[in-house]
Amino acid sequence: MQPKQVINRLKSLSDPEAVKGMARFGINPKNTYGVSIPNLRKLAKEIGRNHELAQQLWETGIHEARILASMIDNPEEVTNERMESWVKDFDSWDVCDQCCSNLFEKTRFAYQKAIEWSSRKEEFVKRAGFVLMARLAVSDKKAADNPFVTFLSVIQREAVDNRNFVKKAVNWALRQIGKRNPALNKKAIEAAKEIQKVDSRSSRWISSDALRELTSEAVQRRLSFKN
Repeated sequence: MQPKQVINRLKSLSDPEAVKGMARFGINPKNTYGVSIPNLRKLAKEIGRNHELAQQLWETGIHEARILASMIDNPEEVTNERMESWVKDFDSWDVCDQCCSNLFEKTRFAYQKAIEWSSRKEEFVKRAGFVLMARLAVSDKKAADNPFVTFLSVIQREAVDNRNFVKKAVNWALRQIGKRNPALNKKAIEAAKEIQKVDSRSSRWISSDALRELTSEAVQRRLSFKN
């Protein structure tokens, strides 16, 4: 399928009312057609993996085309340069999250980029670092605890960032790491308590929200079966 054909398909699936709804949820409505994620997934399945087409779709700047690009690109072919190029273009939290979960977390650079991007100044680049941490905590079942302990130290360092899309991702990463296994639950609770001591509005919110879930009966019961 050629890029023009894909764009025409996206246009045929467009929904102006959905665009208005997306804007209300903080999604950038610029160059957006309002195509649903399920429809994008169906189209991605039809297209299949295509590294070259993914780049061509990304370069259109169209919101849904970029999400679709993350669905069809081949993680094994993705280079460091492509990841750096794409992450700089992030202008909406959903493109950031979809790209990280559909593609970036599956590349050999995932752990490296989680650390690197977490210290960057750009809001959505920084968010991407913590989204990767959260996603890896869920999806990389065979990973040892050490990388996640390192992530916890980064989370403590960056919990003072008051920007909405950053602090929510920091919180997400902290909670997901803390639900991975009993040992990491203990370390995540310790990290949350340290974060709680910092005189920062975002730190207080991140720590209280994370502690509420990580110490909850439901989470503790589930983790007890992993012992």
